[in-house]
Amino acid sequence: MKYLHMFISLATVAAVSCNESNRSAETANSKDTSKAIENKIMIPASSCYSTTTGKDSIFLKVEVFPNVVTGNLSYNFHEKDSNKGEFEGKLNGDTLIAEYKFMSEGKLSTRQVIFLIKNDIAVEGYGNMEEKNGKMLFTSIKEINFGRGLVLKKVPCGAH
Repeated sequence: MKYLHMFISLATVAAVSCNESNRSAETANSKDTSKAIENKIMIPASSCYSTTTGKDSIFLKVEVFPNVVTGNLSYNFHEKDSNKGEFEGKLNGDTLIAEYKFMSEGKLSTRQVIFLIKNDIAVEGYGNMEEKNGKMLFTSIKEINFGRGLVLKKVPCGAH
């Protein structure tokens, strides 16, 4: 009988210790999983650009993620309706092509924007546009003109 009690006690200790090691492995695995999730949170590379001509000003904030570029764009024209909004698009080399959703004259509108970004400047491109599905889009990206576009200079992002 004495041996039976000792055997049952040892079996109980062995079972509990096996469960504890499984729990430790599960806890370690859940910690690894949460670390993996934490590592996937991306902080975008942010850059800001601005220009002021007379009483008119433009501000552009660009946030670059691995697969998408987002940001804010605002045009403040003296004695005209300003427009402010957000954009989402892609960066192809040094060219940002995006859909800009903005409020102007109390109405939500969407239009395509394009900027050439390099050497601490962003130059807005212009070209012929047409309306498609309620959005103003460039008729040909290949025909965009950056030569007469507004030149925005890099500024600290906290400035606006």
